[in-house]
Amino acid sequence: MQIQYSERIRTLPPYLFAAIDQMKREALSKGADLIDLSIGDPDIPTPSHIVEAMKKAVEKPEHHRYPSYEGMFSFRKAVSDWYKTRFNVELDPEKEVLSLIGSKEGIGHIPLAFVDPGDVVLVPNPGYPVYPVGTKFAGGIPYFMPLKEEKGFLPDLDIIPEDVCKKAKLMFINYPNNPTAAVADENFYKKVVEFAKKYNIIVCHDAAYSEVYYEEKPLSFMQTEGAREVGIEFHSLSKTYNMTGWRIGFAVGNKDILSGLGKVKTNLDSGVFQAIQEASIVALQTDDSFLKGIRDIFKERRDILYEGLKAVGFDVKKPMATFYLWVKVPRGTNSIDFVAKLLKEAGVLCTPGVGFGEYGEGYIRFALTQSKERIKEAVERIRRLKL
Repeated sequence: MQIQYSERIRTLPPYLFAAIDQMKREALSKGADLIDLSIGDPDIPTPSHIVEAMKKAVEKPEHHRYPSYEGMFSFRKAVSDWYKTRFNVELDPEKEVLSLIGSKEGIGHIPLAFVDPGDVVLVPNPGYPVYPVGTKFAGGIPYFMPLKEEKGFLPDLDIIPEDVCKKAKLMFINYPNNPTAAVADENFYKKVVEFAKKYNIIVCHDAAYSEVYYEEKPLSFMQTEGAREVGIEFHSLSKTYNMTGWRIGFAVGNKDILSGLGKVKTNLDSGVFQAIQEASIVALQTDDSFLKGIRDIFKERRDILYEGLKAVGFDVKKPMATFYLWVKVPRGTNSIDFVAKLLKEAGVLCTPGVGFGEYGEGYIRFALTQSKERIKEAVERIRRLKL
């Protein structure tokens, strides 16, 4: 029997983090003392009070049956309460909140609800690889919006050709941004709302990193006047509460857009395990003073890596949010070759910028997902290379 992959699979580039995992395995198999600063998977454990809530919830027989697709009302109410407390945004938990099996699931599925073959989706570049991949799975055409340093890593909506704007059905934006760590202000979000209304484009804002901040609290797109008319916001408990393995997130905003995403969910996947939802209610009710302790750990790591890389001679800006540093590679090399050099000669693994799209070339991304001692060691190893 001859097995042949579909066209949509054959044309996919290798998934960035799967390729990094392969590089990592090869280095470890050779006995390398590897310092992995490549993938944004927090090393800090899930807070113990959330774990204890999960232990109790998992024993309840009512959670052992199929969950609802949209999520338990109590979970959606906890989300709406959190939005009111954090952003002063009122949400109807019945119609304006949808649970997700991690925000990645919703981001990957939403083009299926609104994009027909040949439709355009506006995608940030560099950006999370799922934006263009989900678009292609729906038969859509990604139009890449360059994120350039001189523009604050914000897309320049004014330079998108008129014919592209008229064909566009969706636009993905993501702030605080992965991989650049940029943040967006109120003026940018206002411009996004105006742009979306003018061309009838659905806005999908990925806000997974809104709670990983240092000096100032990032805004929610939903705080912008008119945002609920044109879009939704994806969120995740993964980064905020160190729950990446739990796979729970949510989308909020325009009820008709959420209804379309919900129809895809109904047909393609299931709801979130209710025990996880119950534990996540406890997470969402966690006092921010507790979360500040987590942010302080990342802030200390950020400062160590930023000061260290700067002292070595790298061109790097101090991030105000996320746990990433977006760093220019030395002149005369490219991001993949430089990542390979750091891995081979220093035992330090980071992520090549080109893996996030062509406009990521010339940069590498470091994740603050190792202890401060290991980050100090990574800086010292890089310093010894005398780049």
